[in-house]
Amino acid sequence: MHKNGESKKQKTARYEKELAHLQVELAHLQAWVVKSGARIVIIFEGRDAAGKGGTIRRLTEHVSPRVFRVVALPAPTDREKTQMYMQRYIALLPAAGEILILDRSWYNRPGVERVMGFCTEKQARRFLELASRFETAIVESGVTLLKYFLTVSEEEQERRFRRRIEDPLRQWKLSPMDIESYQRWWDYTRAYDEMIRMTDSRHAPWWIVPSDDKKRARINCISHILKSIPYEKVKFKEPDLGKRQKRPDGFVEDASPRNYVPEVFDVQS
Repeated sequence: MHKNGESKKQKTARYEKELAHLQVELAHLQAWVVKSGARIVIIFEGRDAAGKGGTIRRLTEHVSPRVFRVVALPAPTDREKTQMYMQRYIALLPAAGEILILDRSWYNRPGVERVMGFCTEKQARRFLELASRFETAIVESGVTLLKYFLTVSEEEQERRFRRRIEDPLRQWKLSPMDIESYQRWWDYTRAYDEMIRMTDSRHAPWWIVPSDDKKRARINCISHILKSIPYEKVKFKEPDLGKRQKRPDGFVEDASPRNYVPEVFDVQS
């Protein structure tokens, strides 16, 4: 039982009910974005194993990937390393009727790149000096920009990492960079603290999401996204299916050989 007397089963049922309600609202948001031509960017940053991926999955589970576009960029190519740092992110910015969700973003520079030595200290500090100006330009162009940073305690992060090690279904989530982030907790703490302090602004504030409780974090974050966008419900125009065409006279079923997937499971057995 939890502290409030609620069982784990009851808590899960309450979570699933609230999540279902929020996902309906996300469908309404999608319809409004398409109709209004709104452009939205949602950034997800945070500690490794803080639950960014799980939150994004629930956020996009029942909407169109053509509207809710999730991008998790790999390491830059040799060509991209010679470009202006923000160049490949600018190309991703949404057109009318799109929501761009960044699973990590341009904030790789003052975070992972800075801590791991993939950029110089001078480059990281220059980014921190210019980031707010860049984001001001994005917002002034009419884009809604939301930035979320998911936090997790040292103890909970370790528990999640060990679970990944032990569970074959989660082992793919554990990368060498995760091990580095575990070992260099305080290096990342200093980097993230300065990043948030220097890039938290009136037009693009950081919103911190405590995530030791994943379910609570997902509900809180999705709720905040919905409340931060002044969308309106768009009336659904129910289509008339009409009548299906009749079977043509003289139609003969194709008798050529077909390959069928073998029956290995019968739900009624």
